Amino acid sequence: MWNRFDLWCESCGYVLPEDKLAAVSSMGTMSGVCPSCDRALLNARYDMRADRFLHWQEKLKNREGNLWRYRELLPLPQAKRAVSFGEGWTPLIRLERFGGAIGLENLYYKDERQNPTATFKDRQATVAISFLKEQGIKEIVLASTGNVAIAYSAYAARAGMQVYAFFPDGVAEAKIREASLYGAKVMAVAGSYDEAKAAAAQFASDRCLFLDQGIKTFAGVESMKTMGFEIAEQLGWSSPDWYIQGVSGGMGPVGVAKGFLELKTLGFVDKIPALGLIQSAGCAPIAQSFQRGETTVSPVNSPETAIATLATGNPGIAYTLLKQHLDTFGGGCATVTDEEAWAMVQKLATTEGLLVEPATAVTFAGTVKLAQQGRIQPQETVVINCSGREKDVASIVLSP
Repeated sequence: MWNRFDLWCESCGYVLPEDKLAAVSSMGTMSGVCPSCDRALLNARYDMRADRFLHWQEKLKNREGNLWRYRELLPLPQAKRAVSFGEGWTPLIRLERFGGAIGLENLYYKDERQNPTATFKDRQATVAISFLKEQGIKEIVLASTGNVAIAYSAYAARAGMQVYAFFPDGVAEAKIREASLYGAKVMAVAGSYDEAKAAAAQFASDRCLFLDQGIKTFAGVESMKTMGFEIAEQLGWSSPDWYIQGVSGGMGPVGVAKGFLELKTLGFVDKIPALGLIQSAGCAPIAQSFQRGETTVSPVNSPETAIATLATGNPGIAYTLLKQHLDTFGGGCATVTDEEAWAMVQKLATTEGLLVEPATAVTFAGTVKLAQQGRIQPQETVVINCSGREKDVASIVLSP
């Protein structure tokens, strides 16, 4: 046993000990929301005593090149029990031509396309599936616009578990087929992503099955913080000035920010990066609510974007957490139209040899806007989450 953790609520102080997790998980009700105040999420909390991390940075040099190298800060008792394909430890690559063209001297991309199913959602899948297998969970229900369902289905197949995946309108047929090939039982919902989430929740409730809810399931947040760990280590144990990501439900940047916060608590980095949150102009509840200074998010009831992976109309508590970060550590939001995203897909392919999915192109286009607005300074170190690769090239060619 190399790590211990509990779940605690920052709002009211409620603590759920590790030995209670199995009972909660087995009932399929582990939503992550505090059962005491019903307002905040339960966060994983580890033993962060300094003596426990003595020479940790040196030890990492001799560990495997995947995200489980950071095992002391992940929710699994033993690394050998992880369900893994070697995900994580993806390259951090400098963008000299693209960065120079937009006036940024130190622009990098974290190439999450190199993960086993070609997106950063493999991080979420390995941690969540490993933890759920440890708790004896055999069946998982989720809603997805493609990448989560694909990643979970692949890892669940390796673990001998069953996934039920609910897809909204607008998801590329190639993504649905891939999830099905891994053994997922797929359900099409004639409606939005939020409606698919509601259908998945009802299905899970009716059958007493575990419902994975992304940011509301702590394993998802814990998985994403490993990207922050890797970025800091790859930059010589230094935080970038900015971390930028295309945002839908908001779990990714919430997790990455937690990673940098934990590293700063341990004294391994000296600052927390500002967050650049980029959304589709047709579905931008986080960006619009932040620009209006709202304390809670105003949902978008009818998303108007062809980029299904960014069509979360109601990110819920993720907005509150991200706004707190932006208010405390800095950052900003930008929105990008579908047409700007398609143009960026082509530009990246022809100028940098990068073939990315439209959601990633949104991130790059939003970075350009933040630089043009003077929000990002020329000398600042900036890391973009290159979140995934487009698998259906025809969908790009035929798009507006």
